Amino acid sequence: MNPILARKGETVLLMGNEAIARGALESGICMAAAYPGTPSTEIVETLSEVAKDLKIWVEWSVNEKVAFETAYAAAISGVKSLTAMKHVGLNVAADILMSSAYAGVKAGFVVVSADDPGHHSSQNEQDNRWYGFISHIPVVEPSSPREAYYYTKESFKLSEKYGHPIILRTTTRISHTRQPVTLDEDLPESPVCKGVFEKAIDRWVLVPGHARKLKMKLLEVWRKIQYDTGEPFAKIINPGMKDVIIASGIAYSHVEEALRILGLESKVTVLKINMPVPVPRKPVEEVLRNAERVLVVEELDPVVEKQVKSISSELGFGCKIYGKEYVPENDELSLQVVYNGLCRFFDKCDPSIWESVGDLKIEPTIPPRPPVLCPGCPHRSSYYIVKTALNKAGIRNVIFTGDIGCYTLGFQKPFETQMTSFEMGGAIGVAHGLSKVVDEAIVAVVGDSTFYHAGIPGVINLVFNKGRAIPLILDNSITAMTGHQPHPGTGVTAVGEPTARIMPEDVLKAVGFETYLINPLKVKESINTLGKALEEFKSGKNIAIISRARCALEVLRDARKTKTVLPVYKVDPEKCTGCMACVNLSACPALVVDPDSRKPVIIEDLCAGCGLCASICPFKAISTANTPSQDWEKLW
Repeated sequence: MNPILARKGETVLLMGNEAIARGALESGICMAAAYPGTPSTEIVETLSEVAKDLKIWVEWSVNEKVAFETAYAAAISGVKSLTAMKHVGLNVAADILMSSAYAGVKAGFVVVSADDPGHHSSQNEQDNRWYGFISHIPVVEPSSPREAYYYTKESFKLSEKYGHPIILRTTTRISHTRQPVTLDEDLPESPVCKGVFEKAIDRWVLVPGHARKLKMKLLEVWRKIQYDTGEPFAKIINPGMKDVIIASGIAYSHVEEALRILGLESKVTVLKINMPVPVPRKPVEEVLRNAERVLVVEELDPVVEKQVKSISSELGFGCKIYGKEYVPENDELSLQVVYNGLCRFFDKCDPSIWESVGDLKIEPTIPPRPPVLCPGCPHRSSYYIVKTALNKAGIRNVIFTGDIGCYTLGFQKPFETQMTSFEMGGAIGVAHGLSKVVDEAIVAVVGDSTFYHAGIPGVINLVFNKGRAIPLILDNSITAMTGHQPHPGTGVTAVGEPTARIMPEDVLKAVGFETYLINPLKVKESINTLGKALEEFKSGKNIAIISRARCALEVLRDARKTKTVLPVYKVDPEKCTGCMACVNLSACPALVVDPDSRKPVIIEDLCAGCGLCASICPFKAISTANTPSQDWEKLW
């Protein structure tokens, strides 16, 4: 049985994101909407697996703003709901986030922001606790997967109590760590799934006259939460000591272990903060009143530290408060980093404590392995085709603006087809701006899911404002980077039900582009097609290119399921001259160089059968090593 459906009293091993999903279900949600983004993705993936069984609505929306609006609409109609996104996704949803605090909710509403300290899979490591201040929405932060389960439920209770949205902030380490969780409650048999929208114009219509009044109510709620909230959102451990540590989120887990290593558990007061924005006022005042020294330990920005210093200054306490002097302001915290900060704070350092794990400064014995496009990835062929076609058309010094997705790896040699990468959909807007100020040709590279997410306004703007750039849509028919979630071009919903399939070429044609569809598995044919397209572009027409072939990982999976034999390629050493064109122009991981012959060899177990290397080889030294199934191309 799916562990998310386990009964009260059972102990199940849950990832932090799964724990959030279970906590939300126990809280009685009947609506969840999100856009996939690591490290948040598994929350709605988990909910989608049980949505039909539990008769709740779960969807992958086109972007975070729409996901927020969808879930918020349920909450203002009396149906508990959740929306989830990675930290940069909240930037996309910031408009509705701010307004939701003014209008409030009629049922529990939790916004999960999964932050990414350490840039594990993100372009920045912004600390989304700041969003709590500018929106006046409380931020709740668990310190473990088990607490993620517990504080999801507490967040819904807090939201219901004050009729207010709540941000549940997790980080990569909490989202993707597993921990045994003993379930407190059974899932509700019949959550409220139908609501009533109260037509309160002065609440839901945020014209300035209404918003001014709502702002006063918002500040009143904010102050109540700040002054009236104690446990479970703040807990004083070992009270009465002169030395105090205040810690929130994953930092608390590291503090707890570091104090045990230092033997200081009984000599320090610890204030565990589970609501870093706003910090619960009374517990902070209590620990500061008799303290002499305070160390605030938190990951990334000094969010709690600044609040604690403000409270201490306001009340005239004489204690000295430290934070980022001992704990770094960037990157992910670890036990060793927190231990080093605490041992310096208490002047009790023992360098030998880490000897058991060896010298961490020793150079690794294996070479670094940067991420690369998978063997058979259609993006590899697409880049080769487009660059070759541009070269044949005499279009030189091309600027490739890039975007967020697997295809971002095109920045590497030999492709060099991503020269910018800022945010979802940014390729097209940046391409438009560049076209107004530079003379080079510009290709804006964007994936299919990203096109739906934030690319459509960009292509409309490009046409409307007479920009000169070529949108290149790399359509692999799935949201590949985050784990193969569906999008409006896949024809299925989050729960696997068939739905309308909205094709990029139809959108592009509707806004004024002549579209050219290519199959990256047919290299020479595609180069010829793009040759004609580029002549049209040179004559002044708006053209867009769509390169469509399924993600190689999905093709390989389906080939195994259907027992379809894909082609596998080999190099004929007699015909091969060792020119390395196949290696240097494709950078395929399945191609390696034999150290003895100094000629390319294909690792057949890695080959996905895309055939790009065979198309590149000028000596026809690469051919199939097997007999593929007759209809193998249909899988692509």
